[in-house]
Amino acid sequence: MTIKIKNLTKEQLIISFDRLTRFKYTEDKYLRVFKDIILSNLIEPKFKKKDLDNLDYKILRDYAVEIINFSLSSIFGSGKFEDFSINFKIKEYENAVFHLNSDINVLLENKINYNQVLKLINKDSVKNLQWLKYSNNDIESRENLSLRFPLELVVISEGITEEILLPVFAKKCGYDFDKKGVQIISAGGKNQVVKLFYTMSEQLNIPIFVLLDNDAKENFEQIKPKLRKFDKIHLLNCGEFEDILPRNLILKTLNDHFVNLNTIDNSEFTEERTVKNLEEIFKRKGFHEFKKAEFAQLVKSHVDSDDDISDEIREIINEISVCHLYALQ
Repeated sequence: MTIKIKNLTKEQLIISFDRLTRFKYTEDKYLRVFKDIILSNLIEPKFKKKDLDNLDYKILRDYAVEIINFSLSSIFGSGKFEDFSINFKIKEYENAVFHLNSDINVLLENKINYNQVLKLINKDSVKNLQWLKYSNNDIESRENLSLRFPLELVVISEGITEEILLPVFAKKCGYDFDKKGVQIISAGGKNQVVKLFYTMSEQLNIPIFVLLDNDAKENFEQIKPKLRKFDKIHLLNCGEFEDILPRNLILKTLNDHFVNLNTIDNSEFTEERTVKNLEEIFKRKGFHEFKKAEFAQLVKSHVDSDDDISDEIREIINEISVCHLYALQ
């Protein structure tokens, strides 16, 4: 059968391999990338999306790999290629992180020319791509270069504030998420945390640490029966994550950012909940609308001393490290 291919550009190849190496369930990411490549770059034979949905995984894989390798050869030149050590390493890693059946492993048993893929990767590439260059000494490279990959633990939180700030606090406490292989994911709400945990606990071989706000007691009880022996859940002692941020850190952040305006002090905090106070302060002072993600980014750059970390934040980080250590034993 005659095959006609439109080359993938360097940029398209980089995007494709970024998606293939992200922390996402293997079947989902490989099918998405391979199908996108075939639909966009296979001229003949021509497939429609519904055709690909019913195509055998091996045939789908081979078409996508043919396009990838042809595109790589057009950029870097063709030549004899027999080294599939990186391919094997990726398959080994994906199986270490996820529960995969034989059908999904067919997608991983590919002959992508990773020796040429490495030529696309530089020091400015995202961490998951840089990891490909050092996959023969995973742990040492991860710790020396803060690559985060290979992953060994997942933290699920309710909101974006935790996703932005928890790695910063952890690093200040001597537990670097990127060096230890920890991925944090904000689920977008307590009910979404439960759904995400249920899914991930069935898919993952590595431990999961769940962080919930204090008002999520019902969700806490929903998750508890599903916890595996190496998983851990922490329910905040009170309020939400913003409520366990030290007040001095919040004031330092506000007064530094709004340096040309009136000084903000403890007297401005009249409400029980930190977010409610911040919303009122921003409104009263005529600042822009308060947004959690933007404020967390401001706080992130002001964590510079031990006083910027509350006791409960330290407790959470310690529990994460113990959860990680227990799983490695």
